[in-house]
Amino acid sequence: MNARVLVGCERSGVVRRAFEARGYDAWSCDLAPADDRSNRHIRGDLRDHLDDGWDLLAVMHPPCTVLCNSGAKWLYIGGKKVNGPDPDRWHELRQAAAFYRHLRDARQIARRAIENPIMHGHAIELTKRGITQFVQPWWFGEPAFKATGFELINLTKLVPTKRLTPPKPGTSEHKAWSRVHRHSGWGRHAQDRARKRSETYPGLADALADQWGQLLDVRAVA
Repeated sequence: MNARVLVGCERSGVVRRAFEARGYDAWSCDLAPADDRSNRHIRGDLRDHLDDGWDLLAVMHPPCTVLCNSGAKWLYIGGKKVNGPDPDRWHELRQAAAFYRHLRDARQIARRAIENPIMHGHAIELTKRGITQFVQPWWFGEPAFKATGFELINLTKLVPTKRLTPPKPGTSEHKAWSRVHRHSGWGRHAQDRARKRSETYPGLADALADQWGQLLDVRAVA
């Protein structure tokens, strides 16, 4: 029987397709429909599908705008600490942290990876985030800067596969590699920008499927 992989909080299908291409019984799950209209996409709350017999849970895009370091100032009214806490933002932060913990602690799935951003101190405290590996797309042949963290449970750290040489700061190529940082996650049209910032690069998806898939193959043989 092929190992079963659940790719959580993904609508693009990039990671799902990478695992599926390698023969795994891979499904994605998100509140929104799949961008590629795949019939291997579960539309709903990821927490409702954790008990369906998965061998690997890879949560790719949990709510991160209130967890990431760049969003810390918005925990305060008007983005200024002197104005005092913004109750709505803090409520969102606590909800996002609880969601993160729920998935990270889903022990019914032996192997788990929870993607997370560079967090501010409040987020780290509330999520109780463990040891996290941060990787870059350019480690996997993608000409881009985007620090992506994975808290790993019973999974090995990712090994670079097609490491590129980053361009020098100040060059047009360096600016091109930094394009994801030009999409602000806040303000008008924040949802569209947040989606662009969170997209998984195919090179990284291939590395996930190849390297973590090997661990699933070992289990299947055993």
